[in-house]
Amino acid sequence: MAPQRRGAPKAPEGSGTAERRRPSSMKSARAPREVRRKWLRAAVLGAAAALAALLLWGSPGGDDGVTEVLARRGEVLPGRFIEVPCSEDYNSHRRFEGCSPTKCGRGITDAVITRDEALRIRSIAEKGLSLGGSDGGASILDLHSGALSVGKHFVNLYRYFGDKVENIFSEEDFQVYRDVRQKVQLAIAQAFGISASSLYLTKPTFFSRINSTEARTAHDEYWHAHVDKVTYGSFDYTSLLYLSDYLDDFGGGRFVFMEEGANKTVEPRAGRVSFFTSGSENLHRVERVHWGTRYAVTIAFTCNPDHSIADPAFT
Repeated sequence: MAPQRRGAPKAPEGSGTAERRRPSSMKSARAPREVRRKWLRAAVLGAAAALAALLLWGSPGGDDGVTEVLARRGEVLPGRFIEVPCSEDYNSHRRFEGCSPTKCGRGITDAVITRDEALRIRSIAEKGLSLGGSDGGASILDLHSGALSVGKHFVNLYRYFGDKVENIFSEEDFQVYRDVRQKVQLAIAQAFGISASSLYLTKPTFFSRINSTEARTAHDEYWHAHVDKVTYGSFDYTSLLYLSDYLDDFGGGRFVFMEEGANKTVEPRAGRVSFFTSGSENLHRVERVHWGTRYAVTIAFTCNPDHSIADPAFT
């Protein structure tokens, strides 16, 4: 409700004309004060706008709360690992000796997958997603289950497109995919001191293509913070292989580990692998993509063989 304007108070009766009239000298004295007030208000607003612009340009992507960059796009990291205390999320699931997380943390490496391998993997994503794509900003391709974003829905690309799939992918594509998965699996096992044979690929393992198109469904809202072990109970170890470069191919879209007062971010570059234990100790999200297209593949592992999935096969 808008505030009501009050009229000037009436002069008391019998006050006389001299009391009702204000000397012109008072009017002239008030004018400079009004000018100063307007100038001060404009100056404050201008300073606030300048500060906002400075903060925006000083933080690429304009994301709030990021206080530390774990891996910059321009760095080439042989390996970086940060150990963090394990959450209790794993206690509510069946534990597997020598595999279920007892050492928790997060790692980044640029030494496991070559840039050429990453670009070959990206070409698989591009070919598959050329068959569909979300109406919103986030599209999914899962070569294991066949799930593919089409409009506002998902279809099984193997059933929906039938023999046409054989003209899109090749046996070489699937072999490269398997080789990359095995390298990532070995890197995770070495980082956490477990046997690679105790890890099993689990679902969902999928390609993602993200751009700045407005979300159309809840599936397009990729930017919300979440815990993988809570979202997908089978996850024990999560990895992401980035297939495009931050600030070259897209803006925004950084990966953020969320910690109270000290968020940590990873800037994607093609071939970079980010991996972490899947519990609440690694609450995370992805910044909104502001421009361009961000490609990545999420590769998830479980310790429970009952939740394992097979590598995709070319048929």
